[in-house]
Amino acid sequence: MSEKIAGVAIPDSTLARAATELIHSTTPALIFHHSRRVYLFGSLQAEALGLRPDPELLYVAALFHDTGLVAPYRGDDQRFEMDGADQARAFLLSHGCSEGDADTVWTAVALHTTPEVPYGMAPEVAATTAGVETDVLGLHLDRITRARIGEVTAAHPRPDFKRQILQAFADGFGHRPNTTFGTVNADVLEHFAPGFRRTDFVDVIQNSDWPE
Repeated sequence: MSEKIAGVAIPDSTLARAATELIHSTTPALIFHHSRRVYLFGSLQAEALGLRPDPELLYVAALFHDTGLVAPYRGDDQRFEMDGADQARAFLLSHGCSEGDADTVWTAVALHTTPEVPYGMAPEVAATTAGVETDVLGLHLDRITRARIGEVTAAHPRPDFKRQILQAFADGFGHRPNTTFGTVNADVLEHFAPGFRRTDFVDVIQNSDWPE
């Protein structure tokens, strides 16, 4: 029988078990517990919004969404979200999933820090972002009962989470600051990277190679 937390069933397929084992064994506890909470909160927010994401695809998206912050998944040349998206897509394809499902999960992971846009996309994309926004930003906690929130955090505690996740962000993309242009990630480096100055969109336009 599959495990249930706060009324949400944890997928127990071969694919889901492989994803759990992989992420649990290759990422810090901070990332693993956060990722499981993202699945749970994403499922609960989807329920409140009347969305019906595929649980297995949502679970994989949630587990992989922050892998781009840490070794061995972290790269040097692109946004951390895309590192995780690439890993999730490769994982799904290697386990016989369709290109369409892999693309949906890729999109869910790649856009999980992008405000608003995911809510106009597939349920798995919307629910991944909803779970992230709930756990990291505390958005729309009022849609979930206190009892259910308590069950989620009892199963996957979040001690000192605000400080630790911000440090994980800073460590995860501090070495590739140019990838934060136009993203919320630049806010993190403004706070934690001495001497960092975000690339200004207006400056880029005004100083472009186009003559006026």
